[in-house]
Amino acid sequence: MPGSTTDSIKEQLLATNSQFRELAREHQKHEQRLSELAALPYPSAEEQFEESLLKKKKLYIKDQMEAIIQQYKRSQACH
Repeated sequence: MPGSTTDSIKEQLLATNSQFRELAREHQKHEQRLSELAALPYPSAEEQFEESLLKKKKLYIKDQMEAIIQQYKRSQACH
């Protein structure tokens, strides 16, 4: 089950890697704000811009988290 392996790696990294933990916190914060913006019936131009920016930031953070996961997998394969 590759999904559960990745989930267990994420749990391990959340417990042991402060950088991964901070990235996960930021990702969650952006996700929450995006939910708030999505609930607006008529978002302003500023809010639409903020939504676009948050989506890009969230994707960048997710890429960083994935890089840490891959690095962790490589380090475990070497042991």
